[in-house]
Amino acid sequence: MAKIRIIPRLDIKGPNLVKGIHLEGLRVVGKPEIFARHYYEQGADELFFIDVVASLYERNSLDDIISNTAKEIFIPLTVGGGLRTLDDIRKVLRAGADKVSINTAALKNPNFISEAALKFGSSTIVVAIEAIKQPNGKYFAYTDNAREFTGVEVFEWAQKVVELGAGEICITSVDNEGTGIGFDTELIQGVSNLVNVPVIAHGGAGKKEDVLNLVNSVDVNAVAIASMFHYDYLNNGYNHDHIACEEGNLEFLSKKRKVNAFSVSSITDLKEYLKINNISIREINN
Repeated sequence: MAKIRIIPRLDIKGPNLVKGIHLEGLRVVGKPEIFARHYYEQGADELFFIDVVASLYERNSLDDIISNTAKEIFIPLTVGGGLRTLDDIRKVLRAGADKVSINTAALKNPNFISEAALKFGSSTIVVAIEAIKQPNGKYFAYTDNAREFTGVEVFEWAQKVVELGAGEICITSVDNEGTGIGFDTELIQGVSNLVNVPVIAHGGAGKKEDVLNLVNSVDVNAVAIASMFHYDYLNNGYNHDHIACEEGNLEFLSKKRKVNAFSVSSITDLKEYLKINNISIREINN
């Protein structure tokens, strides 16, 4: 079995780290650079940064955050949100990203995947797929942080993006994202069965057992997790005075609330749990 990568996902709105449910109802949870440093020290294999309003405003504004993070964190960084041109990709790579995640631009112009892969290498190009299950049981892809329906069937799209040169797929179950109810294994397995590139599963992790059940039942290469790690840090050590900017939904952070819907876990604890359950993980000494 390949070593499973554990990837904290950091959704960014302006200067703040945010978290929602079904990619909506975003609440400010802290300062992204501080969370990134904590996750690095905890043994994260990679970090996944997404500007969640970039497609809405047609720009990615993470350059400063990525540049500052890359100076002191030496694991791969993937950056997404609002990347529409080769120049956009070049800019975030120069800022310190190792890979880029594209979604909206790829669905609007699938040839963009081929152009980007040819210019920067397939291993640099991650295609993000935001999937919502329809009443008829089919999964369709959405864009703009699941705001826009595309009419594109997910499994067909997954095969196409690989044919066009994508080196990796991050599949998000929007239905499960932020809920803590576990992964949509039907969705993830469906994608994994059809492609020959690494698949990152995202959306739904609420406890360590969810991750173990996923990797024991589905052929995935990595898991991207947000809530379970964010709320663990907020409950256990984060300085709640670290608010990047006095804007957005600050009630949760300012009132120092705790979340009980998740059996929260640190990266260290999750990796140890997987290890004792015979899951091959990457062991990093930072």
